[in-house]
Amino acid sequence: MQLAQSGAWARDTAEPAHETQATKPQDGCIDDAGFTAMLADLKAREAKLVEQEGLLTDRRNALALAETRLEKRLNDLVAAEEALSKTVAVAEEGADKDVGKLVALYENMKPKQAAPLFAEMDPNFAAGFLARMRPAAAAAVMESLEPKTAYAISVLMAGRNAGAPRN
Repeated sequence: MQLAQSGAWARDTAEPAHETQATKPQDGCIDDAGFTAMLADLKAREAKLVEQEGLLTDRRNALALAETRLEKRLNDLVAAEEALSKTVAVAEEGADKDVGKLVALYENMKPKQAAPLFAEMDPNFAAGFLARMRPAAAAAVMESLEPKTAYAISVLMAGRNAGAPRN
């Protein structure tokens, strides 16, 4: 009868006989269902972190590729700028030679023959030539011009470097 009583006693308690210490929540411990849920949550977090790490790797690779392309484009632009600078320098040198030849031509003309040409030129253009001429030749041409034309050219020549920095 002892056994029967002890078996009955076991069924009458709040705790079923098949529960063990590992599955019983005690003192804040997690039961099997809680552990399984936590494990699933951790696996989901791990999967999300792996996915984010992959995305970050892809982004890092894309940025590295973009940086490489930008560096190449920058190098190409620098090379193009250098080539353009050389071309501009050659063109400016050629233009200076051409203007120098025209200045020499106008200096060698008789002032009375050169004056009508300067009278027909835009005053800015004429001032540029006269400024490069020898002073005696430029003075002789200016002397042969009408006073209003000579005055307009003189004003332009005087103001050409007025806005240049002084230091």
